[in-house]
Parts: sequence; C-alpha cells; structure tokens
Amino acid sequence: MTAPDPTPKTKRPPRPLPPGAEGVKRRIEEILRVDHAGEYGAVHIYRGQKAVFAKTAHKREIAEQLDEMKGHEEEHLAHFDALLKARGARPTALAPFWRLGGFMMGATTALMGEKAAHACTAAVETVIEGHYADQIAEIEDTDPELAKTLAQFREDELHHRDIALEGGAEDTPGYKLISGVIGGICKLAIKTSEKI
Repeated sequence: MTAPDPTPKTKRPPRPLPPGAEGVKRRIEEILRVDHAGEYGAVHIYRGQKAVFAKTAHKREIAEQLDEMKGHEEEHLAHFDALLKARGARPTALAPFWRLGGFMMGATTALMGEKAAHACTAAVETVIEGHYADQIAEIEDTDPELAKTLAQFREDELHHRDIALEGGAEDTPGYKLISGVIGGICKLAIKTSEKI
C-alpha cells in the first residue's frame, strides 16, 4: 500500500472566511467547536471498541492499537478544550449525543469483529482528515498557528486510517455500505456541531 500524500488537499476551493474581524472570530469559533466535538466523539468510539476487545485475551494487538489511537484523540481533545477556553468559544451543546453515539458506534463495530472495527476507523478518519485539510486551506493565511495545529492532528488521523487499512478494513463484508453510513454520520455531525 502506498502511503498517502500528507499535504492537505481539498476537492474544492477553500471556503472564504466571513468579512470583518467579528465574522472571522465567529468562524474560528465554529472550527474549534466542531473539531472539539469530533475529537470527543472519536475518544468515545475508541472507548466503545476497547470495551468489547478488552474482554477477549486474544484481541491484545488490536486493544493496544486502540489504546494508542485513543491516546492521540485524547491529546487532541485536551488541546481543543484549552483553545475553546482561551478564545472564549463554547463547545457543542450536542456533546452528550456524540458521547453516546460514538461509544455505540465503536462497540457495535467491534462486536462485528476486528475488521469491522478497522472499517469504522478508516471511514471516520477519512472524513476527518479531509475536514482538517479543508479547514487548513481556509485559515492558513488568517490563523497560521491554528492551521499548523490542525496539520499536526491531521497527520495522526492519517496514521490511524493507515493502521485500519493495514488491519483489513476493506476486507470487511459490506465495507462500502458500512463506510458510507459511518462517513455520512460523521459529515452530519460536522455540520450540526459547527452551529449547535
């Protein structure tokens, strides 16, 4: 498998920032809110998967991978939590839904087996790394420090996706359907978490 190009690429031109300082501030707050929500959901996906695999002794390798990936997401979440506070932005009001939904998505795919758990990771991380790439393109001139942080986090998401693909995500029965449904849920979560 060829390693993906880590350079952020978007399929469409960057979204223009709103005019004026207040418009830019609101947009940055939306970015922080949705990214915080995404990392919060990801932590709970991995917790759900780990809850299933931790009970099975022969699943040690995937449990260790999940621990590593969950650790990255927890670091991202803590960073976004600090940024929200530092910039006076609020988190999403939908956090309880993302906590429960993330845990259920993780546990359900883990119950379907290791490859399905990897399919979940691949689908989520594919959406998230593209989302980060779009945000980087949008703000790299206006807020280069935040763009740099997003680029670092995007690297972790690409790494998680690669682990999942190497673990057989695409060999999951019904992979395209599972990937499409999970990807669609992630995209809906992104749209709603920016505003609510």
